[in-house]
Amino acid sequence: MISGERKFEKEKKNKRYHRTERSYGSFTRSFSLPEGADPAKVRAEFKDGLLRVHMPKSETAKPKQIEVKVE
Repeated sequence: MISGERKFEKEKKNKRYHRTERSYGSFTRSFSLPEGADPAKVRAEFKDGLLRVHMPKSETAKPKQIEVKVE
């Protein structure tokens, strides 16, 4: 589960009016890991307002190469 809190305030002043916008609140997101993902190796990074979640495949889920002999 991912959770966070959003806080935003924008103020605009003019000779005839003064306007303030506010947005705030907490949020949560949850999702299921895809089949074959290794839960022990999941990592996340947050940069420039973007959350990237990395879910590498487990060793058992990776494709295996089998040598086929042709006669």
